[in-house]
Amino acid sequence: MLESTETHTNPEGVDDQVRALLPHACDWCPRACGADRAARERGVCGAADQLRIARAALHHWEEPPISGDSGSGTVFFSYCPLRCVYCQNHSIALGSTGANVSLERLVQIFLEQQDRGALNLNMVTPTHFAPIISEALRLARARGLHLPVVWNTAGYETVSSVRSLQGVADVFLTDFKYASAETAAAYSHAPDYVPVALAALDQMVAQSGEMAFDEYRGQSRMTRGVIVRHLLLPGRVEESKRLVELLWDRYGDRVLYSIMNQYTPVIDPAGPVAKRHPELLVRPTSQEYEELLDHVDSLGLEDYFWQDGEAARESFIPTFDLEGVL
Repeated sequence: MLESTETHTNPEGVDDQVRALLPHACDWCPRACGADRAARERGVCGAADQLRIARAALHHWEEPPISGDSGSGTVFFSYCPLRCVYCQNHSIALGSTGANVSLERLVQIFLEQQDRGALNLNMVTPTHFAPIISEALRLARARGLHLPVVWNTAGYETVSSVRSLQGVADVFLTDFKYASAETAAAYSHAPDYVPVALAALDQMVAQSGEMAFDEYRGQSRMTRGVIVRHLLLPGRVEESKRLVELLWDRYGDRVLYSIMNQYTPVIDPAGPVAKRHPELLVRPTSQEYEELLDHVDSLGLEDYFWQDGEAARESFIPTFDLEGVL
């Protein structure tokens, strides 16, 4: 582990501390692309030898025990191993939005979020930078960081990656996107998504243990546990029903569930994705969402998060303007 937080930058602008933590054959996500990121080779996720961030600010649109009233101290990392064709945050998933920062700057960002009154630190799409984030958190804690850490992921993780977060991540805020290999292949180029995500979620649940909450500045917040999110996609209500059944049968009330209807079409109507998947150009109907919620209720799942009809708005997509980054 690195002991110094002094920033050393080489002539090409790459932070030597970041580079020292990078793999020569990357297997940090299930793609296991083998990229030599320490030698500037880009992985399937798009990341190479620089730490890139698009936004670091208080976010008020997570689930209540994550955002509370103060807001969650989100840090949006650029690039993504999954890169879904309908991605709401496509500009950062592709890395076209963001700024390269040093390890020292990331430590400062974490402490600044705490100073803003954040309820927690929320790492958004962190997988491809996980060891760098872990080191930055260690250094920040040595300087007084005390907030719980939320690991906000698409759910496409390796078991070994989740294990490496023991003592790093307190709360897992994870997607579970699909119930079929066909849908996962079509929308995320990941036909193995279901078994991979289940294995990762098994580890998250085992690793987190019993859910825990506390009072912080007059607000209830989650300090340990797992929240599983599922976003209803247009025309996929039957698959969503199967997915919730799968999760409820497997985990019961050991996790919290968040059933979301905030899908917002961001696909170019004239582009190739729209030609292959015209169904993604519309929002799910309110009837589809109500049908899914009725099915959730019928399973006996009583305590879960759901969204009203105003959730699917572009205003729920943050502005990635480098706020809090530089």
